[in-house]
Amino acid sequence: MVDPFTIARRVQFAETDLAGVLHFSNYFRWMEEVEHAFWRNEALSVVMDGKDGRISWPRVSVTCDYFAPLHFEDEVELRFSVMSIGEKSMTFEVEFVHGGERVAVGRITAVCCATAPGSFEPVAIPTDLRRRLEALLRR
Repeated sequence: MVDPFTIARRVQFAETDLAGVLHFSNYFRWMEEVEHAFWRNEALSVVMDGKDGRISWPRVSVTCDYFAPLHFEDEVELRFSVMSIGEKSMTFEVEFVHGGERVAVGRITAVCCATAPGSFEPVAIPTDLRRRLEALLRR
């Protein structure tokens, strides 16, 4: 089994709501933050230029389930895993872990698209990229 790609994040005061809890919208920002770190770790990017032009990964589904609150100064592990790869899409999961407990889990499905100014066209994931991603699938 492939270990998840992991980064640490600390809850900032500005990210909390009036109850002192991490605002729900920040979970989605953090999912994108760990995704970008994952791509950089693979010497890639969420927007890539390849032999067939520029591709990017627009989202088609995003969810997050919450199990316990996070508060100002809490340190959180964000564990990123590639869960599935389709012909034109991939789904990844982000586990939010604090003090050894899973406090939230998010999932994002993104579609590989040829990107031009103002347009997206779904395309098959390039073969070399597919192979790299398949090697990282959580089984």
